[in-house]
Amino acid sequence: MVIDVLRATTTLTVALGHGASEVHPVATPEEAFRKRALLPQALLCGEREGRRIEGFDLGNSPYEYPVTAVSRRALIFASTNGSLAMLDAAGARRRVLAAFVNLQAVAERVAGERKIVIVCAGKLGGFALEDAACAGLLLERLIQRGATAEGPGAAIARTLAPRDAEETRALVQGAAHGRYLRTLGPEFARDVDFCGDLDALDRAFEI
Repeated sequence: MVIDVLRATTTLTVALGHGASEVHPVATPEEAFRKRALLPQALLCGEREGRRIEGFDLGNSPYEYPVTAVSRRALIFASTNGSLAMLDAAGARRRVLAAFVNLQAVAERVAGERKIVIVCAGKLGGFALEDAACAGLLLERLIQRGATAEGPGAAIARTLAPRDAEETRALVQGAAHGRYLRTLGPEFARDVDFCGDLDALDRAFEI
């Protein structure tokens, strides 16, 4: 399970819902260009410091991934934090993308699994409130289905879980990375609003 609320797992959930065929996470833009040499029909996607990488087809905004752009296309994805978290989870039997926008669908998808490990992308190797809070809310929903949360990280995450859609929206907007993205302009502010829309999407995807 991988969480990067702002914005990788939110954006890729939208992309896969709009028909993208597969996602290839990579660590750096240089790796992305090398990967595209092997997959010439794939789209280069991702960002550095929030902005689309020069020479890439798409950035990291959910609004950049309509059906017309991504249907039946493979995505090579290099973001500052999210793609690294996906690579960290590469050894997992299943890598499910989770975000606030599809949290209920994620809970339904993984319910019944014997063991679930949640990887929060964070920010440059550090803590990110929105990811920990999303993990906490997911844990609460899984516990309601009979799961048991283990470890101090899970306990802390649960204390951060928002109680409802209004709290979720306020948390995402007020988180440090949410505030940073909003300083980049109205299109980025719109992304933050989208990423804070609890259970807006009814599908969950694996990569």
